[in-house]
Amino acid sequence: MAQVKARRGIDSANKEIDDGTRDYIPLRKQQQHGKTPKKHITEYPITWTNWYKHVNWLSSTFVLSLPLLGCIGACYVPLRLYTAVFAVVYYFHTGLGITAGYHRLWAHTSYRASLPLKIYLASVGSGAIQGSIRWWSTKHRSHHRYTDTSRDPYSVSKGLLYSHLGWIIMKQHPLRVGRTDISDLNADPVVVFQHMHYLKCVLFMALLFPALVCGIGWGDWWGGLVYAGLLRGFVVQQATFCVNSLAHWLGEQPFDDRNSPRDSMVTALLTLGEGYHNFHHEFPSDYRNTVAWWQYDPTKWCIWTWKQLGLAAGLKEFRRNEIEKGRVQQLQKRLDRERERLDWGIPLHELPVVEWDEFVDEARGRKLVAVAGVIHDVTDFINDHPGGKALIGSAVGKDATAIFNGGVYNHSNAAHNLLATMRVGVLRGGCEVEIWKQARSQDKDLML
Repeated sequence: MAQVKARRGIDSANKEIDDGTRDYIPLRKQQQHGKTPKKHITEYPITWTNWYKHVNWLSSTFVLSLPLLGCIGACYVPLRLYTAVFAVVYYFHTGLGITAGYHRLWAHTSYRASLPLKIYLASVGSGAIQGSIRWWSTKHRSHHRYTDTSRDPYSVSKGLLYSHLGWIIMKQHPLRVGRTDISDLNADPVVVFQHMHYLKCVLFMALLFPALVCGIGWGDWWGGLVYAGLLRGFVVQQATFCVNSLAHWLGEQPFDDRNSPRDSMVTALLTLGEGYHNFHHEFPSDYRNTVAWWQYDPTKWCIWTWKQLGLAAGLKEFRRNEIEKGRVQQLQKRLDRERERLDWGIPLHELPVVEWDEFVDEARGRKLVAVAGVIHDVTDFINDHPGGKALIGSAVGKDATAIFNGGVYNHSNAAHNLLATMRVGVLRGGCEVEIWKQARSQDKDLML
C-alpha cells in the first residue's frame, strides 16, 4: 500500500511524456491554462539583492553544513581509534552505495541485483547524502545524454568549480536540463520507497546509524556522529563530486577525445574506481570502468563477487574487440595530429605532371633526379650526400629508382623521408616509357 501511495506521489509530481521523459508540471499547467509562464529565477542575472533566490538552500544545507558542523564537533570530540576505523569502513560502504548502486545499477542498469542487494545499496547510498536514487540517476542520465552541452546538469564547460559543486548550490532552470527516460526507476519499488522517504533514510543512515554503531560498540556516541557521520559524509560527497569535475579535466583520453571525459588513476583512487571516465563514457552500460587488471576499480570486483554469490546477475560487458577498436582509433587520431606537424613533402596529387623529355631538358640546368616516378630537386643536397657528390651527380637527369633502392645502395627509411621533401614533379607514366619514345620518334599521337 505504501508503494502504491509513493508511486502516485511521484506520478503527480512528474508526468511522463510519450517518449518516457519527464515533464515539468508547474510550467505545463500554466501553458494549458493559456497563462504566460513566470520567468524562472535563473533567467535573471545574479545581483546583490536577489542572490539568495538563486541558491538552492536545501542542497546547500546538506553539502555545506556537513564540514562546518563536523569541524566544530571535532574541536570538542576527540577521535578514537575504533571510531576512525569504522569511519573508514563506512566510507567505503556508502561510497559503494553510490558507485555500484546509484551509478552502475540504477543509472546505467549495467547489471541486475537481487532484492537484498538493492536494499543494501539503497540504504548505504542514502548514507552518502547525495539525494535519492531517482534524483541522482535522472541527473546522471541527462549528463550522459547531453555531455558538455548547455543541457548537461553539471557540464564542465561551465567551469571546473561549477561541475564540482556549483550545480548543487545554485538553482537550475528545469526546462534547460535535458530530459531522460526514468520509467524503469518509477517502476522499481526500492527506488520509489527511498525517494518518498529520503529525508528519513538519510538522517538515519548518515547520522544516526554511525552514532549507534560507535555508541553501542565502544561508547563513543558523539565520535560516531562527528567522525563517522558528518565528516565521513562530507568526504564521500567530495569524492563523488570529483567524478563530475576532475574526471572531465584531469587525465588521458585513450578511447575518444570529442568530449571532456578522461581516465585518471588519481580520480579512480578517490572514487572507488570511477576515475576511468573516458572508458565509462564510451561504454556506459559496461559494469566495469576499466578492463585492465592492474587499474583500480574495486566497484567492479564487488559486483563480480556479488555475481559469484548469486546476489547479482546479467553483468553487461562490451566486447574486447570493440574496446580495442576504440583505443586503436584514438591512437590513430593522435598519430595523424603528430603527422600533420611534420614536413612530408608536397603531396603527389599537387605536383605537376612532367613528360620525360621535359625532365631531361630541365635536368641540364637543375640537379633533378627521378626515383619511383617522382622528380626530385637535389641541388641543395648534392654537396651533403653521404655517398659523395659524384655518385648522386651521376644520377642527375636519369631514372635512379634501381640505384636508390639497392642497385648501388639500399637507402634507409630516413633517406626516403628526406628525399620526399625534395619533390618537384611527377613523371607521366612513372618512368621513361619506351612506347611513348617510339611514338614521338615516329611523330604519331598515342591514344590513352
